[in-house]
Amino acid sequence: MQGRIIIISGPSGVGKGTILKEVMRRDPSLRFSVSATTRPIRPGEVEGVNYYFVDKPRFEQMIENGELLEHAFYAGNYYGTPEKPVEDALAQGINVVLEIDVQGALQVFKRRPDAISVFIAPPSLEELRRRLNGRGDTAPEVADLRLHIALQECAIAEQYQYIIINDSVAHAADELCAILSAEACRPQYRKIHLKEEV
Repeated sequence: MQGRIIIISGPSGVGKGTILKEVMRRDPSLRFSVSATTRPIRPGEVEGVNYYFVDKPRFEQMIENGELLEHAFYAGNYYGTPEKPVEDALAQGINVVLEIDVQGALQVFKRRPDAISVFIAPPSLEELRRRLNGRGDTAPEVADLRLHIALQECAIAEQYQYIIINDSVAHAADELCAILSAEACRPQYRKIHLKEEV
């Protein structure tokens, strides 16, 4: 059976990574898509695990050659999803998770209308502000910018097939698992094998 693309988006600090970690613990068959980026590798990161690290000319060549499902320019660097690894996994019947921003998601919607799209939203703006400030690694002006971007992203949330409010990780993970289970039961992805007795 052909695999599906699962798009997960949501504001910075909403808890996407934590939810996905729990869902992928419950369902090890899911594969996380590795993005390409032009930003420098950080201590502890591994090539091909965290990102594919490429230089700007190579990334721009990937754009020109149509090698990316989606791409975006953010904070001085390119980010994008290489198409071939995703297509290879889908052909093997593996569901591939893309954790991407709304800009990239809108590109994938056009190219892959069969993708499952889920937007993770905070229970409130105040809660998102608390989470961003609670990280301890976000300067106040950066947190304010991320809150402003979050408002813009949430305004696009209705273009997704599903919206999950992350009021608790366990509940949000339950809902995401339920969405994936329901999607697997659609007639186009499930065949009934009955033989009439002679």
